[in-house]
Amino acid sequence: MAIEGSSVTHARSAAAYRADHDRLYGRRWRRAAKRFLFGQPLCRLCFDIGLTVAASVVDHIQPHQGDFALFWDEGNWQSLCKPCHDGAKAQLERTGALRGCRPDGLPVDASHPWNCLGGATPADLGP
Repeated sequence: MAIEGSSVTHARSAAAYRADHDRLYGRRWRRAAKRFLFGQPLCRLCFDIGLTVAASVVDHIQPHQGDFALFWDEGNWQSLCKPCHDGAKAQLERTGALRGCRPDGLPVDASHPWNCLGGATPADLGP
């Protein structure tokens, strides 16, 4: 019998995670992702800030956490480049904030206070 917090419990949970991951991200996913990238070849986050960068990863906008329906919902997919997926999107999932700014200098994150000023920019507010 495993003791909670022991390495045996951790190893079992890691193995269970790996089995779930392998079941979700198998051949069916690889085919679907390839098809999706063919239809949406540009990184969405880069495109939103005025850059044209080829996407290489299909990302789940809302983390599926093993939910099969959410996992396969193409409306929950977006094309990202590897740096955006591993950097900005990972930070968004960890902190709830998307880093970076658009060409006009405003933050990319729609929920940032500067983007909630009713159209005013920080320069409009003065010192």
